[in-house]
Amino acid sequence: MLSATSLIPLPPDERQRYEDLVPPDHFLRQLHVVDFEAFRPLLEAAYTGFGRPPLDCVFMLKLELLARQYKLSDREVLAAARFNVAYRLFLGVSLTSPLPHPTGLTYFRQRLGPECLQQVFDNLVGQARQLGLVKDRLRLKDATHIIANLAVPSTLRLVAETRDQLLAALAPFAAARVAEERQRAEAIRTGTADAKDEERLLQRVTHLRAVLAWADAVPTHPDCAQQDAQVQERLRAALALAHKVLADRDDPDAGDKVLSVHEPDARCGKHGDFYDGYLFDINMDADSELITAVNVLPANGDEGGDALYLLQAEEQAHGNDVAAQSIDGAGYRGDVLRDLTTNPEGPQLEVFVPPTERPAPTVFGPERFSLTVLADGPPTLTCPAGQTTTQHERNTNDTGTKFRFGKKQCGGCALRAECLANPETKGGRTVIKNDYEPEYRAAQAQARTPEYARVRKEHPAIERKLGELVNRHGLRHARYRGLRKVRWQGLVTALVVNLKRLVRLLANTVLPPPKAGTVRAAVVGLG
Repeated sequence: MLSATSLIPLPPDERQRYEDLVPPDHFLRQLHVVDFEAFRPLLEAAYTGFGRPPLDCVFMLKLELLARQYKLSDREVLAAARFNVAYRLFLGVSLTSPLPHPTGLTYFRQRLGPECLQQVFDNLVGQARQLGLVKDRLRLKDATHIIANLAVPSTLRLVAETRDQLLAALAPFAAARVAEERQRAEAIRTGTADAKDEERLLQRVTHLRAVLAWADAVPTHPDCAQQDAQVQERLRAALALAHKVLADRDDPDAGDKVLSVHEPDARCGKHGDFYDGYLFDINMDADSELITAVNVLPANGDEGGDALYLLQAEEQAHGNDVAAQSIDGAGYRGDVLRDLTTNPEGPQLEVFVPPTERPAPTVFGPERFSLTVLADGPPTLTCPAGQTTTQHERNTNDTGTKFRFGKKQCGGCALRAECLANPETKGGRTVIKNDYEPEYRAAQAQARTPEYARVRKEHPAIERKLGELVNRHGLRHARYRGLRKVRWQGLVTALVVNLKRLVRLLANTVLPPPKAGTVRAAVVGLG
């Protein structure tokens, strides 16, 4: 593997020739507005200092950015860097400098992980804030889907693959026992070859449960601690996956089912149509149109609830205080509205969200019923006619309290025709008082204000931003497997899109040209 000293810096005379060939308005030349050297301490913190000297981390990050900007694979970006003068100028290395093997980028991603790349992303947003580009007036939030790289197996195959993966993880700890279990698995396969699928599945589920019966005790055995940490982690992950697959089997209606042992983090979700994969969620500054926060969730993740995470992540990184947030219909949920607006421990900002359209009620709505909550007694609900009831229970979704009025109370009521959808019924009125009724009322009232109309006119900007991420930089399909790796893909793609936006915003700003020198100072911008 090449070391940092193996890279040959771009000498002044060669730089001049490159600058004569590459137009000044080329995107890669305009990136001198970004201080890439500010990323170096963050990147170098991911290296322990043991082993052979690593490749220059800023150089490797630039290779990643080139790959995402031009939708290239690791092999393709390095092949292009061998002859592309603009790439060489951006990388700051001579045409005679050797380049790393494509696997070097794989090791680079493994070394940094999404946690370190998140710091780089925050640093770039921080540079934009120092330039006065990012404001705290309004954040636009929206999400798009990422399709996972997997072929969903049948339940029969999924259980068999889960069992095989678990046995492979157990092999370093109990080789003889694993060999016996593999023989039993083969006997089940041959013995049920002509059986119906239901019987074949039952045999494999029973075998997997039998393996787990003794495998769960392996991690606590004293000999387990002597194994390599990665081997132990692989076993714990295999055990957790096996239990999850069996739990999904026990609950056929579960909405969080594992789809594949090769992509255990992917889930089935609906974003327009049903898909298998992940949800890419972002916050964007409405004034600069720079992405300020990023998160990746399973496809069935809580898109509305993620609004709080995005705000808190940004404010923790920059110490700022966002004043308002615009969300689509996923944010019109009582608990989300309360966490964002009135919760003392939350950001307490203004939220602009389109209320769910419902048909106008033909009878008295829940808001016409008065709720009285006493500290030393049951809650009491009073109807418009003055009748009261304490008969209550929680509703199915646990978002409100269901009250029931007796048939005697409603039988001779003068307001019966206005209160009951079917006045001819013999029963009484049932009313659900939602826990988040004040938040819903506030959102509905705000949706009728001129300010709401102005903010919603700004919201399509984030949809265009998501379209850019998907159509121009290949974010629709996952390049890697696993939530952490897909998060890396999302972060580096958002980083590239922010770089493009910074170049546009600063196109008419006079900045110092890039300095010639070593690879470590190949691109110098604002401090």
